[in-house]
Amino acid sequence: MENIFDNYLSPFSWRYGSPAMRKIWSESNKRRLWRSLWVALAEIQAEYHLVNFEQVSDLKAHEHQVNVKRSLEIEAEIKHDLMAELKAFAEQCPVGGGILHLGATSMDIEDNADPLRMRQALDLVTENLRKLLILFCEKIETWAETPIIGFTHLQPAEPSTLGYRFALYAQDLLTDWENLQRDREYIKGKGFKGAVGSSSSYTELLGADRVRDFELRLSTYIGLPFFPVASQTYPRKQDYQIASDLAGLGGTLYKIAFDLRLLQSPPIGELSEPFGKKQVGSSAMPFKKNPVQAERVCSLARVLAQMPRIAWDNAAHCLLERTLDDSANRRVLLSEMFLISDELINTMIKIISGLVINSKGIEKNFKMYGTFSATERLLMALGKAGADRQKMHEKLRQHALQAWETLQRGEENPLLNKILQDSEIHEYLDEVAIMYLMDASRYVGDAPRRAQELAAAIRKTLE
Repeated sequence: MENIFDNYLSPFSWRYGSPAMRKIWSESNKRRLWRSLWVALAEIQAEYHLVNFEQVSDLKAHEHQVNVKRSLEIEAEIKHDLMAELKAFAEQCPVGGGILHLGATSMDIEDNADPLRMRQALDLVTENLRKLLILFCEKIETWAETPIIGFTHLQPAEPSTLGYRFALYAQDLLTDWENLQRDREYIKGKGFKGAVGSSSSYTELLGADRVRDFELRLSTYIGLPFFPVASQTYPRKQDYQIASDLAGLGGTLYKIAFDLRLLQSPPIGELSEPFGKKQVGSSAMPFKKNPVQAERVCSLARVLAQMPRIAWDNAAHCLLERTLDDSANRRVLLSEMFLISDELINTMIKIISGLVINSKGIEKNFKMYGTFSATERLLMALGKAGADRQKMHEKLRQHALQAWETLQRGEENPLLNKILQDSEIHEYLDEVAIMYLMDASRYVGDAPRRAQELAAAIRKTLE
């Protein structure tokens, strides 16, 4: 047997994506769906006395006997993949083979099979996204009240809490989950409308008064709503909508991963992704513990971000009733936008479930920078006590800048002492009040409550 690694393999064939998602986008699954649609078409045609039930029974008996090798042999001769599968199926069905595909065009099969596959893929994506959201709820609930230094412009800012930061991520993920749930609910197939969508072939077979009931019966039978109007294909705008929402999910996961890469950097050192006991960080530097999983999320998410553009072009360039501008790239686009999304979510599940939280690093940064952020709290108290707000702002600014220069030299932060020694500030507040106000861990507003409420709302939504 030929070694499969002697030929090109897509990284999604074995490195990225779960076995479950690969199966959904496999040749075998695609062809099984094609065959199920041919059988469904014949079954409903039998109800309308266009074919007989003995022929349908023969098709059903061989429906699952997909033989990709034989189909590819036929395709090598006729250069048409769906017709090759049709012929391979017909060869297996001596009684029913002759009635296969009656009245249909290729896209009556393919453009109902693809929505069915996308629905299967969305079920997997949203279920795994649900697991990730539950993990974030657990992190929010555990760390809702743990104070951290927030960063704006990548500079230390006011305090927040670790649980609140997790809540920011979870809120975006919930939006993504809701968007994809909506997409799943509203996915439609082309239906059975023939070569240009006019249903002319089915009208000839059934008569104009029965053709719509016939298509509705098929829709009910296969459990897929159909677009009321279609050309040779279903509107490619549907692909664009789904690609956009998957790319939106990719953007959320990219931000989480990028933030984690910053926070894992030793100068901050607050969080890090899990690192295995035998994991190698670098071939040259044995000490390295690189955030490779987060980097993978960012790398693949950048590919996913480009896919809505391809889907946009497919929708815009499907000229008149149909061209093949979309055909070749959709073989890559549909499968890989789901395989990437699958890999991103599963990687993030591994990261968050094994997330390392360095409490000492959080405390060190808070001790170093928290005093600066507490100056706003002090400024408000001074204003309430009757001080000139602008004058006190300038005074605190000068103290803070001098303290920052001292800190940059590697010395202890002197800001609190400078404020305690300022006689003008003491005209309005005593030392006890200043010490209380300069405790930045108390300056987190209602972040803990908001974080807990969001976690509860997410859990309720996912019930």
